[in-house]
Amino acid sequence: MRIGKASADMIQVYTGNGKGKTTAALGLALRAIGAGKRVFIGQFIKGRCYSEITALKKIRGITLEQFGRGCFIRSQPREKDIALAHLGLCRIDQIIASKKYNLVILDEINVAMRLKLLRTRDVLNLIDHAPKSVELVLTGRHAPRQIVKAADLVSEIKEIKHYYRQGIKARKGIEH
Repeated sequence: MRIGKASADMIQVYTGNGKGKTTAALGLALRAIGAGKRVFIGQFIKGRCYSEITALKKIRGITLEQFGRGCFIRSQPREKDIALAHLGLCRIDQIIASKKYNLVILDEINVAMRLKLLRTRDVLNLIDHAPKSVELVLTGRHAPRQIVKAADLVSEIKEIKHYYRQGIKARKGIEH
């Protein structure tokens, strides 16, 4: 679906209902840093300090910004949530255009589209206009089929069994 030669180097999507989509993207970020590349991570919806943020701040070459409040997932998003997501998409557009980063991760952007914080066509436009020097990674459950079609690599992480179903709460350093 990507149009023209200017499309990003590769588009990767990590989706599905299983645990580990953000973790997979962060593993790729570490690999990129090890190869001397620069990484930008934009977290949509999230707005709290997770353990990975503490670690990522210690790594030269990785920049992370959050574009959310992270507190409405079980309720309806507010205007502020929509505004933060749009601000994030504009910021990602600037980051990509700067060509300063080799790998740009759009964490939970699939969920942002699912919750109608962002329009899929706007994200597709961002993908179509990304320079070839930038690898894009989109994470989150429920990747829209248009995003899947535009991607070069799609990994669906499927839950087979999860201890959460047995009443075990999210644990610091493991789930957050």
